[in-house]
Amino acid sequence: MGVTKKTPPANPVPLTIDGYGASGEGVARLPDGMACFVTGALRGESCAVRLDKVGRSAAWGHAERILTPSPARLASDCPWDSHCGGCALRHMTYAEELAFKRQKVDDCLRRIGGCEVPVSEIYGAKETVRYRNKVQFPVSQTAIGFYASGTHSVTDVSDCLLQPESAARIRQAVKDFMAANSIPAYDERTGTGLLRHLYVRTNRAGESLCCLLVNGKALPREAELAAALRAAEPGLRGIVLGVNEKRGNVILGDSYRTLWGDDFLMDTLCGLSFRLSVPSFYQVNADQAEVLYGLALDYAALAGTETVLDLYCGIGTITLCLARRAGRVLGAEVVPQAIDDARENARRNGIENAEFFCGDAANLAARFAAEGTRPDVVTVDPPRKGLAPQVVESIAEMAPRRVVYVSCDPATLARDVKRFAQLGYLVQKAAAVDLFPRTAHVETVALLSKRNPKQPIEA
Repeated sequence: MGVTKKTPPANPVPLTIDGYGASGEGVARLPDGMACFVTGALRGESCAVRLDKVGRSAAWGHAERILTPSPARLASDCPWDSHCGGCALRHMTYAEELAFKRQKVDDCLRRIGGCEVPVSEIYGAKETVRYRNKVQFPVSQTAIGFYASGTHSVTDVSDCLLQPESAARIRQAVKDFMAANSIPAYDERTGTGLLRHLYVRTNRAGESLCCLLVNGKALPREAELAAALRAAEPGLRGIVLGVNEKRGNVILGDSYRTLWGDDFLMDTLCGLSFRLSVPSFYQVNADQAEVLYGLALDYAALAGTETVLDLYCGIGTITLCLARRAGRVLGAEVVPQAIDDARENARRNGIENAEFFCGDAANLAARFAAEGTRPDVVTVDPPRKGLAPQVVESIAEMAPRRVVYVSCDPATLARDVKRFAQLGYLVQKAAAVDLFPRTAHVETVALLSKRNPKQPIEA
């Protein structure tokens, strides 16, 4: 006997949106009960949905017509919104965006992490435009901008509303110079071409650092390029060339050479001064980073005598904030340039109770545990992929009283929370902070502490 196939519903199909998916897409139910993820739809709306794909357990589509609009619906203020893959939420009010993000974190902690502690609050941003202090433009032969959603096709974006205007000026100067000097863009498919990405970092003083990532060791007419960039952006403090000759879409290079000015930028955060080199991690929203780190410090609950271990410390932002309230702080980071910056940042700020170690977090955590290091508090701020299982195990072996977890991905946070629970550490509280307005990304701070030995651990 043959397999009976389901008859697909009429297309478009009228649906009522009852929630949101992880990327801010609307979620509805098809007549047969199957979940359907609907791009461009808001909670509470009735839409005519054009189905783009129907799988075995879910369907995907887009809102072809809004039959009953939500009061939270906005007309997008960005002319590239329908082409660029950067912003996912420009069609909703900011209040609706914050509600979605808080629920997203709550759902992940409950469904994936098995945690019933609700997200206490979400801290929204005062500014939802021009807040990013770093931009990485992919480059093609005809465009410098951002990838279209779900593709590696570059959309030519002359001015992004999330980026400072200085980045737009530098971008246009690079594009004009490429055209005037026939500089070929890198082609991922063939591995040929020269200019791959344009990187611009800015600080609160309005100064900029520019890095050109190239598939080679040099660019034609580098001195003239530097002069063109300086003329386009008076606040430019340095121009760096990054060498990246690896196939694929990795952005940053293996080595850097200064073409003009400084190879770093200075910025202030939480009352401290920080040196930022090109490969060093730094939160892209300084105002909201201060809120985020303030929460992390509150959760750490330091009295002034504690030993603290800060994994994934980057240039030492959280580490040095902790050092002002702790007895001793150890920072660990895998990027050598970031560790150099962290040590210089400690020296520059007159902080003498912070030590920094360069290496993989899993290896360093295991080393600290094996050496008998017993921090009172461990803080972690890992990349989007979260913590490796051995990092969780090593932290538990060191037996800190508290673990403060700063996360940029609620799903991997929730997965790691479940791993910690199996080793005796339970979430006490959690809050969300919106560092990325108009996108689907959100930061979370969670406090974990050792459970009461009499309290059973759920399977």
